[in-house]
Amino acid sequence: MSHVANELACGHCLISPPPFDRSFIPWRYQYPVDGMISRYKYNRQHKFARPLIAGLTAHLESTFRDQTHEKPQVLIPSPMIYARRRERGFNQARDIAERLGDALDIPVDAGIVRRVRKVQAQRGLSREARLQNLRGVFEVCAKVPERIAIVDDVVTTGATVRILASALQDAGAKEIQVWALARTPG
Repeated sequence: MSHVANELACGHCLISPPPFDRSFIPWRYQYPVDGMISRYKYNRQHKFARPLIAGLTAHLESTFRDQTHEKPQVLIPSPMIYARRRERGFNQARDIAERLGDALDIPVDAGIVRRVRKVQAQRGLSREARLQNLRGVFEVCAKVPERIAIVDDVVTTGATVRILASALQDAGAKEIQVWALARTPG
């Protein structure tokens, strides 16, 4: 994992480096962002996500303009099991990825990886229990470009993006970024 002097790493990432190179997550998942994302995710009130997506877009545009980071070749939304997508009416990660992709001129490919089984709800599980719960849940179905970004709405413990990034790394990804609207504090 490469680090530049102005990049920050959390304590857990310093102790146990993740299988991705960097993350771009501008907000903490706390008031008022948590309520905005919940209304978007569970009530399909897209107006609450618009300012968050616009802010992430502006941050990424600035990053790619001012730094030496290359844009990913493709955005990969965190996959959702079909039953949950049908229940919710949409996959918020895919919606976010499509909006970011349009704004940043990066293709989105939701078919590169899929969830192959339903897992116990992650809410309330410890980080270790989340990692165990997610073992073998993702299957890479297509060729993976070298530079990718995984897109999601919220990174909680990082278990999902770690497992997903590992699967994509095993399939050939060399540089993996994680893009999300918010991260839980801590």
